[in-house]
Amino acid sequence: MTSPCALILPAAGRSTRFGGPRGKLLEKLGDRCVVAWSVGAFLQRSDIAQAVIATFDEAPIRAALAAAGLPLERVCFCPGGTCRAGSVLNALKCVDANITWVAVHDAARPLVSQELIDRTLAAAREHGAAAVASAVHLTIKQAAGPLPAPVQRTIDRQTLWAMQTPQIMRRADLLEAFARCPIPLERVTDDIQVLELVGKEVWLVEGEERNLKITTPLDLRLAREMAGLGRK
Repeated sequence: MTSPCALILPAAGRSTRFGGPRGKLLEKLGDRCVVAWSVGAFLQRSDIAQAVIATFDEAPIRAALAAAGLPLERVCFCPGGTCRAGSVLNALKCVDANITWVAVHDAARPLVSQELIDRTLAAAREHGAAAVASAVHLTIKQAAGPLPAPVQRTIDRQTLWAMQTPQIMRRADLLEAFARCPIPLERVTDDIQVLELVGKEVWLVEGEERNLKITTPLDLRLAREMAGLGRK
């Protein structure tokens, strides 16, 4: 039997770029809210023993999960942090000590596939930590902004990867990394970055275009099209 895994879902953002009174996580994608898709992708799995959601507004998220028929007995909530890494740390402290692995996933990535979760979890179990990434297809230039500003250099995009989630690692390793993190948590821009900062190895697995993060209303429309839901 494989070791159990917990889902950590940081959901304490303010959706300022999305706008609207409800925020992106409570927008409908078909017959359920965005956050219910993201949580449901993991709770349908037998290897996910617990889901911890970090948020400042538990009631509407709990209601959205219940309306989607998700098993709330495996879900608990904790307060969000002052930054994303703070929310992840708060949730990590709530994970059952008997759980070996944690998967951190964006609450606004509702279309994550089971195959992608499988591949990331397999790579994490083989190498200790793994995260989803996609190739960078744009030309990236470095400049001291704000623009207009002169170009300093062009970065070789063949070595660049844009991060997605889930990001999966051992619970104990992530706790240790947070305890030893050499920079303020506000400067941590990626969940698995704290492992890198303390010298732990992280592997990347190839992501999927469908695994988009909803940031703007245009992203939501694209997600609906990808899910075959049209305007629903």
